[in-house]
Amino acid sequence: MVTALSSGIKVSVNCQYEPRFSNPSNNVYMFSYHVTIENHNSFPIRLERRKWYIVDSSSHRREVEGEGVVGQQPELLAGERYSYRSSCDFSTDTGRMHGSYQMRNLQDNSVFEADIPPFLLMVPHRLN
Repeated sequence: MVTALSSGIKVSVNCQYEPRFSNPSNNVYMFSYHVTIENHNSFPIRLERRKWYIVDSSSHRREVEGEGVVGQQPELLAGERYSYRSSCDFSTDTGRMHGSYQMRNLQDNSVFEADIPPFLLMVPHRLN
């Protein structure tokens, strides 16, 4: 698990290889990741947008951005947390991801960024 705290938002990510949805002979490697977002600020927030930077081991780069996460724009009071699961496919058995969330302070309506820490996605046999 990797964790980052920025702008009062703690983001933790845990990932795993999904062999049942992968097909290595066709260069398809599926990974899932579980994200927990904690509001360490004294004000309520709403997660409005996400931006991901995705790179596989052959240096193929993708950027993914859009509204919310998994179809939601969660609101968190001070001290609350929100978790979700998602997935990403790669054409190589190793990759990495990082990014940011655009948050809105619901007290004064200002917008700020919270970092998603970099994390490595790797099939288990690569660890040997």
